[in-house]
Amino acid sequence: MTVTMTRQEYQAAIAKPKRGNKFKAQRTLLDGICFDSKAEASYFAHLKLRERAGEVTDVELQRLYALTVNGVLVATYRADFVFWDNLARRRRVIDVKGVSTPVFRLKQKLMRACHGVTIEVVK
Repeated sequence: MTVTMTRQEYQAAIAKPKRGNKFKAQRTLLDGICFDSKAEASYFAHLKLRERAGEVTDVELQRLYALTVNGVLVATYRADFVFWDNLARRRRVIDVKGVSTPVFRLKQKLMRACHGVTIEVVK
């Protein structure tokens, strides 16, 4: 007995299932912005409330920082949120993390050394 398949049926039969996120994070859409996780979207919603209340200003999403040592670009760091906190009277750099990886911890130290900025981790 011979079984015949169309090209589409064959492709569907051999296709590998899509692999999910390594840390089980689910992309979330909020106010037309796609966030990497539900926790990040939740923090953004909280930040918008604080912005409406006048507690924070100059909110930036996904700001890039160049991490250079002795004139050599070692890495780049993308902060989840950067904003001016009117209550604390300082600029805050926030990263929403479920799991703190070794690469992130290294970039956290480089940010402190290169820019004098302490990254605040929100879980």
